[in-house]
Amino acid sequence: MRQYIVVIADKAHGNQYRFGCEVNEKTIEILHGFHYLKDEGVMAIILPHGVLFRGGAEERIRTKLLKDGHIDTVIGLPANLFYSTGIPVCILVLKKCKKPDDVLFINAAEHFVKGKRQNQLTEDHISKIIETYKNRTEAPRYSRRVDMDEIEKNDFNLNISRYISTAVGEEEIDLAKTHAELVEIGNTIHMKTAKHNEFLAELGLPLLPSASSDSETQS
Repeated sequence: MRQYIVVIADKAHGNQYRFGCEVNEKTIEILHGFHYLKDEGVMAIILPHGVLFRGGAEERIRTKLLKDGHIDTVIGLPANLFYSTGIPVCILVLKKCKKPDDVLFINAAEHFVKGKRQNQLTEDHISKIIETYKNRTEAPRYSRRVDMDEIEKNDFNLNISRYISTAVGEEEIDLAKTHAELVEIGNTIHMKTAKHNEFLAELGLPLLPSASSDSETQS
């Protein structure tokens, strides 16, 4: 049987394989490529994100591959990269002899150049993915190494958002500073209103209500 150092498969789009409701077609293709991989080889396959968290046969095979230490890296890519599909896809990297007892997650979904018909990855985007993969570096909102204990606690779900938070923290409000700014705005309005009322008085026109008179009326 012929074996290979590198196996690259694209199941997210193309003419030969299309994703429908059949589960076996997706999972068998992963195992087919993995079967022909040499012990020191690396396999990279492009897949829709559903294979990272769907149940049934995909869940069982995903769990088996994780427990055996074969899933090395999960890379999330931007949507609308390919002509044949607009859905976001991921790259699943598998190895037969993986050394680290963790899975590297790379969230590259937000790093792209928006095009008229499809999005594009620049050389810088691609280089960042490659360097992060090679060095297994961690960066906030972009990459993280997750040990198997945490993955097991998540029922072997590989959904990238479970391990890399993309939420933007809310800016903390300085109440004292905000209060001072509001006071300053109020004083400015009061001075401008008083100045404007001087002109109105000279013209014999009704005056604008001032902030002080409004507060007295309300009290």
